[in-house]
Amino acid sequence: MGLYKQIREIWKKPKENLKEVWKQRLIEWRREQVTVRIKRPTRLDRARSLGYKAKQGIIIVRQRVLRGGHKRPDIKAGRRPRHNRQSMVGAKDYQRICEERANKKYINCEVLNSYLVAEDGRHKWFEVILVDREHPSIRSDKDLAWITSDKHHKRAYRGLTSAGKRGRGLRHKGIGAEKVRPSVNKLGTSK
Repeated sequence: MGLYKQIREIWKKPKENLKEVWKQRLIEWRREQVTVRIKRPTRLDRARSLGYKAKQGIIIVRQRVLRGGHKRPDIKAGRRPRHNRQSMVGAKDYQRICEERANKKYINCEVLNSYLVAEDGRHKWFEVILVDREHPSIRSDKDLAWITSDKHHKRAYRGLTSAGKRGRGLRHKGIGAEKVRPSVNKLGTSK
C-alpha cells in the first residue's frame, strides 16, 4: 500500500488517539482568523489528487465558514408566498463560498480546487489551493500552465471550479437534467 493510500485510510477511520489531536486542533482553529495561509496541506493525499504541488506559486489557504441556516433580509414590501419564510435557502454550497472568499483575500491568485478539512456544530473548514498566475514556475509547468490563460480569470466567481460546476448541475447530462441549466444568476438565487 502506497503512502497516499495509507493517509487516505487513516483519514477515513481515525483511531482513538487521533480524536484528542483533532479536538485540540479545532479549538485552535476556532481562535484563528477566518482566512489563514498555511505552509502545507492538512490532507496531503486529497491535495495531491486535486493538483497541489509543493512548489513556488502555489499556496494553501484554510477558510472557515459558518454553517447552519441563514436568515433572509427584512421584507420591505409585497405579500408573495415566498416571503412567508424567514430562513433563506442558499443557492451556493459552503465550499463554493469558501473558494470565493479565499480568492477575494488573495486577488492575484486563481482557485485551483478545494476540499473539506473539518467541521463542528458551528463551522466548516475548507482548504483552498490557490495558484499565482504570474509566477514563472507556474507558467513553465506543463500541468498548471492552462490556468494562466485569460479565460480562467476569476474562475471561482464564475463557477468554473469543481465545486462550482457541481452546484451549477454540470455533472449530469441528458434525461433528468433538463431543468438544471441555466443554474444560478448574478444574485445567487436559482432560476
